[in-house]
Amino acid sequence: MARSPESPAAPRVSPPDLPRVLEPAQPSRGADLIAARIDLSGHVDLAHSSLEQCVVSADADAVDLTGATVLDVEMSGARIASLKMRDAGVRRLRISGGRIGTLDLSGARIDELELRDLRIDYLNLDGARATDVEVADCGIRTIDMPQAELTRVRFGGTRSDEVDPRGLKAVDVDLRGLDALSYLDANSLRGTTLTSFQVQQLAPVIAAGLGIRVTD
Repeated sequence: MARSPESPAAPRVSPPDLPRVLEPAQPSRGADLIAARIDLSGHVDLAHSSLEQCVVSADADAVDLTGATVLDVEMSGARIASLKMRDAGVRRLRISGGRIGTLDLSGARIDELELRDLRIDYLNLDGARATDVEVADCGIRTIDMPQAELTRVRFGGTRSDEVDPRGLKAVDVDLRGLDALSYLDANSLRGTTLTSFQVQQLAPVIAAGLGIRVTD
């Protein structure tokens, strides 16, 4: 696909639309939570719930949002060992500050996601379909995105030890602000934008993928 002079297009991320007044609410599986302030601790089951126009705080071991609908939600300063959002529907979610052990977004359908000033051990985007994602000032030990479909995704000021892009389908994915120590498959980076320095660093991986033997 030919790129326009404006490529890569920047993500179109807007802040969550939150009401002025929020009522405290108790989390539960399958809950329908609207305009709520939610405090999470311990092990929390919110699978197949709906969170709309909510502010979430958390100091929790595990939060399960499998299959949930997350619309206009803000989460800041959270400390969560495992945040599971498999197959969730996400629109305008902002997670800022804090520490997350595992953030599992595998199979999720994402439209407008902002991750900012976070520390994440493992970010799983396996099979996710994500449009308009901003990742800024984060430290992410491992990023897995095999078979993901990413459109208008940008990394800035972010570090990672290992990135797995195998089978990635990328459109306007800007990796120039991602300082990654290694990519498992550089040949799967079609559709992404890198700096010339990043390409130089990837040269041995690209050569190996093409079957080129390099010796001096």
